[in-house]
Parts: sequence; C-alpha cells; structure tokens
Amino acid sequence: MHRYQSPMIVAAVLLAALAGFVDALAYLSLGGFFASFMSGNTTRLGVGIATGDHAAALTAGALLLAFLCGVMIATMLAARFPKRRKPVVMAMVTALLALTALLAGITDRRFPLVLLPIAMGAENGVFNREGEVSIGLTYMTGTLVRIGQRLTGALLGSAPAFGWVRHLLLWLGFAVGVLIGGRVHLALGDTALWAATAAAGVLTLLVGTLTWRDQPD
Repeated sequence: MHRYQSPMIVAAVLLAALAGFVDALAYLSLGGFFASFMSGNTTRLGVGIATGDHAAALTAGALLLAFLCGVMIATMLAARFPKRRKPVVMAMVTALLALTALLAGITDRRFPLVLLPIAMGAENGVFNREGEVSIGLTYMTGTLVRIGQRLTGALLGSAPAFGWVRHLLLWLGFAVGVLIGGRVHLALGDTALWAATAAAGVLTLLVGTLTWRDQPD
C-alpha cells in the first residue's frame, strides 16, 4: 500500500468497507456463509464434508467457485483494458450487485446471492500490479499480518514508525463496513442490496475520477 498516493488509499479503504458491507449481507442471508471471506467458506466446506452436512458443503463450494470466477473475470478485464481497468472492474462489480438486488426481489433469494462472491472476487482486481493483487480488499487476515509485521519493524527501528497505519485503516474500513451492513440489513432486509449497489456506483465514479487524473497504479 505504501506505493499508492493518499487518494487511492482512501479509495481502497472505502472499497474494503464495501466488501465488509456485502459480506455482512451474505452472512446474515445465507446462515453463516460469506461473500468475501473465503477462508471461512473453506472451513465450512471442510467441516461440511467431515460431518456429512452435504448442503453446507455444496453451498460453501459454490461460493468458493463463484469467488474464483469473479477473480478470473476481473483479471481478463484488466488485461483487456489495462489503462482503465479500475473503473471497468468496478463497473462490473456494480452491475453484479445490481443484478443480485434485482433477482433477489423476484426469485428464490438464496440463488442470486451466489452472485455476491463473484462481485467480491472481481473487486480484488481493482488494485493490481503486473498481474498480481497489490491491495487485497476482501481478505483481512493478510492485512492483520502486515499490521503486525509493520508494528514489529517500527518497534525494532527497521521500518517506518507509522508504516502500519495504512494497513490498519484498511482493516478498519472492512470492519466498519461489516457493522454498517449488519445494521442496514436488519433495517431493510434484502433492500440493503440496493444500498450496496448505490455505494458501488459511487465508488466506480470515484475510482474512475482518480484514474483519469493519472494517479499511480
């Protein structure tokens, strides 16, 4: 994250908040499964297989595959539109969230929610360097590891004193997004998906504006 200028760091924190928001909606709607936390879904898959809970194993497996598909689609879009990949990928995320919200109102609500991990997998393609994710927006375990590493480096004097702050902000963004998502879901139910869509649309415009201004990749 230290390679990015402050406006892009702010955008990354807001995108992490969106991921947390969507993860909360999925967790509450799917009974403990996730749209962005694939370590949790992997645990649910393994436990489901071990205990013979085939429904849980199938749900977790479907969400894992959906997330992988989102990553792959975003990677292909990034290769197709290298200079505009950030807004293009975010436009895809917004479209997927809008489609989820639309379908949730007219069909079995669990089916369209499989689209959420596709959107979250794709969101990780926004920050990309040389074909690799440079800022992980949906997996906070790695972020916490980096906080610990940077804090240790600061204490030992081998790293900048506040090099850990940006990673902490990313984690806080995700955590606050989860909190807001949970509260909005309790208040609005499935309508909260439209709130996520609106937020993604605003972030698409923000990312597009920052990219247009030639912010560092």
